Amino acid sequence: MNYFFQNLLGAPYRGGDAIIIQNKLLVSPVGNRVSVTDLNKFETITLPIQSSSNICHLAASHDGTFLLTVDENKRCLFINLPRRVVLHRMTFKHPVHAVKFSPNGKYIAVAAGKLLQIWRSPGFKREVFAFELVRTFADCNDKIVAIDWDTESKYLLVGSKDLTARLFFVNKVWGDYKKPFLFLGHRDTVVGCFFGVDKKSNKVNKAYTITRDCYLFSWGYNENDDKLDKLGGESPEPSSQGTSERDGEERGEIVKKRKEFDGKEDNSGEDGRYLHQGKWELLRKDGFMQAPAKLTACDYHRGLDLVVVGFSNGVFGLYQMPDFVCIHLLSISREKITTAVFNELGNWLTFGCAKLGQLLVWEWRSESYILKQQGHYFDVNCLAYSPDSQLLATGADDNKVKVWTVSSGFCFVTFTEHTNAVTALHFMANNNCLLSASLDGTVRAWDLLRYRNFRTFTSPTSRQFVSLAADQSGEVICAGTLDSFEIFVWSMKTGRLLDILSGHEGPVHGLMFSPTNAILASSSWDKTVRLWDVFEGKGAVETFPHMHDVLTVVYRPDGKQLACSTLDGQIHFWDPLDGLLMYTIEGRRDIAGGRLMTDRRSAAKSSLGKCFTTLCYSADGSYILAGGSSRYICMYDVADQILLRRFQVTHNLSLDGVLDFLNSKNMTEAGPLDLIDDDNSDVEEGVDNQTRGNTGYDLPGSMANHGRPTVRTKCLRIAPTGRSFAAATTEGVLVYSIDESFIFDPTDLDIDVTPEAVDAALSMDQPSRALILSLRLNEDALIKRCIFSVNPIDIRAVALSVPHRYLKRLIEALADLLENCPQLEFVLNWCQELCNAHGNHILQNYRAFLTASKSLNKALTRTHQDLADPCSSNEYTLRYICSFGAKK
Repeated sequence: MNYFFQNLLGAPYRGGDAIIIQNKLLVSPVGNRVSVTDLNKFETITLPIQSSSNICHLAASHDGTFLLTVDENKRCLFINLPRRVVLHRMTFKHPVHAVKFSPNGKYIAVAAGKLLQIWRSPGFKREVFAFELVRTFADCNDKIVAIDWDTESKYLLVGSKDLTARLFFVNKVWGDYKKPFLFLGHRDTVVGCFFGVDKKSNKVNKAYTITRDCYLFSWGYNENDDKLDKLGGESPEPSSQGTSERDGEERGEIVKKRKEFDGKEDNSGEDGRYLHQGKWELLRKDGFMQAPAKLTACDYHRGLDLVVVGFSNGVFGLYQMPDFVCIHLLSISREKITTAVFNELGNWLTFGCAKLGQLLVWEWRSESYILKQQGHYFDVNCLAYSPDSQLLATGADDNKVKVWTVSSGFCFVTFTEHTNAVTALHFMANNNCLLSASLDGTVRAWDLLRYRNFRTFTSPTSRQFVSLAADQSGEVICAGTLDSFEIFVWSMKTGRLLDILSGHEGPVHGLMFSPTNAILASSSWDKTVRLWDVFEGKGAVETFPHMHDVLTVVYRPDGKQLACSTLDGQIHFWDPLDGLLMYTIEGRRDIAGGRLMTDRRSAAKSSLGKCFTTLCYSADGSYILAGGSSRYICMYDVADQILLRRFQVTHNLSLDGVLDFLNSKNMTEAGPLDLIDDDNSDVEEGVDNQTRGNTGYDLPGSMANHGRPTVRTKCLRIAPTGRSFAAATTEGVLVYSIDESFIFDPTDLDIDVTPEAVDAALSMDQPSRALILSLRLNEDALIKRCIFSVNPIDIRAVALSVPHRYLKRLIEALADLLENCPQLEFVLNWCQELCNAHGNHILQNYRAFLTASKSLNKALTRTHQDLADPCSSNEYTLRYICSFGAKK
């Protein structure tokens, strides 16, 4: 039950701003969550923080400590990124279109509609309301879409939809308020505006404004023509004769007052200059020549004087300023580029395409990819864990099969041979072969060593396959159909069709072989579960009738129990040997909750349409996970038939079915206000509205509300190690794992079992007693400390003294050490001695040790793979050195 959210796969990017922090951390929004990718270690994690709706804007402090997120509901989260916790929350009154930290980290500039707001950054202050509004500028006539700070955090350059850019002075100016300087001459929205500096003096002496109609304006600041009075902010008037003494006295008083004002607040510009009241002139106007495409993203690197731009046709360009020399002009795709940014050093470019779920990091000097990830275009339909739990395969309605590394969160191969939606996946026992079934009428076998489709299974006439299974030996492949209600059986070695199993009268949506024998179980919409003896060819040997359509079927890992879910929201448990119904779980009320925008009934009565569409046993068979057309994933205890825990998939209000109560104010004569799309910004940019959706046979389930996705779970799979499980949901593939830091399980405690007793046993050189005490406490840090306190020569004796009841916990600790500690030989010695001492007991009780042994096997396999390449390289180097020395 100690499962917590760990990562989100299948959707690396869905729109919004992407930023790079400290030249190594790529931060991007994924729905209402934030994904952080370490570009040095090539690992990605998803923060355990959820916003109220899809995140559209990100900003990070210069040192990378604080992260600011703003979602579509105008709600802001102030996050401590290293600790991954939310420090403060706030809701803006107007929609936010841009946000940026000042270089010194003191202020946050927020474009709230037409207003430019300057907020003081809260930092680590613990206050009821930590955000402090410093200034508000209301000079723009339309919403602000671009913001840039100068190097000293005193000036702001903003671009607006009113076809202008404005230069604001952040600090208060002595005397009356003066309007900001306007940069005019644009014929479309100013998408980006940036300050430029002189490399010698490091002063702001130029500015760039970039418009949506693919033009770049270069502006220069001329100090020689600056005739404004720096004291009063007004042009000096010629003094009349006879009043020189009086003017001198008044001017002295002005200077005196001005010095007093300057002492209270630092309001001077660079070297006493006021850029917003100075002389700016248009130096040149350059066109990107990409019409009819629109410019959708841009960024500027001050140190290298480079500009990168992205267009709605998928093309991006890199230009050297101020001469506007094109360095690169390449195409990523045919869809709109939604974000384009530099890293701090300027050697990496980050591009994002929301419609394709594409995220790229490109090194422009060597013209090579640092990162290239793309999620599924549509919702994920099916999942499959590899036998060693290191890989996770996903199939979706975009006809693609992707294989992900669970530990890093990266997709390393994509198979695109299918021509219709992928509906089922299955890993073979050898870990190097993956099977996939599709609506295109084929079942394909993929080689994960050579990354190719080495075998394709088809039927005599075209059929749509929706379920897939393979026996334990890997010799027989079975697939169930949607249209002909048959089960096709092929030989894995020859690819020949061996048999066609007929008897079902509805689509066969569930298939699974028994883990202990060659009996195949199938579930169908004809309200039956059938057992088939595939090898003997006897047809259906048993039929289990139900009152409603059967949606899926799964075997318990020991093969002594069969679970299936029906359309009325129940889970039935059968004894496959005696053919008897053991018990039934009524789960409709457990997954009830969440009201759709188009529902005419309340959420309390919405359980009528709720049912479980996917089931999955735990590795030891003690509990079962169930998910379906709901925002919940339910965990049941099989023996007692009780609900242990409910996992809520998401709190994202951008999805339908999350709220139990809807706001009646949002209901209009034309329908729900949230379903009325009155924003034509994408159409104006020359591209279609970018909405994710679903295609195929179950289109009404996911995108029934005019492009608004409905939260649900399509597939659940538990890793063979039992330490994690994955759920294919509307938000993506959510991975939950057991928290490794501390699991308090007081099953064998008394007053003498304390951390102090463990320390005392270690100080008295009693490693065996200390290890047993730490295992009774079940504190991870203490267990590992006691493991390392044992001398290598004493490992065998200590391993023999460990009671059988603590073996599972000790094996789990050793598996974790194998993956995370450098003392590899020491831990391997522990594993060997433990297996020698208790191997017979582990084999006799294999079911109890199944999850722990698979975790250990996964750690050993991963460690072996990590060391294989360096060892081979070192061996070759040593042979070369030895041979070279022998020749001499």
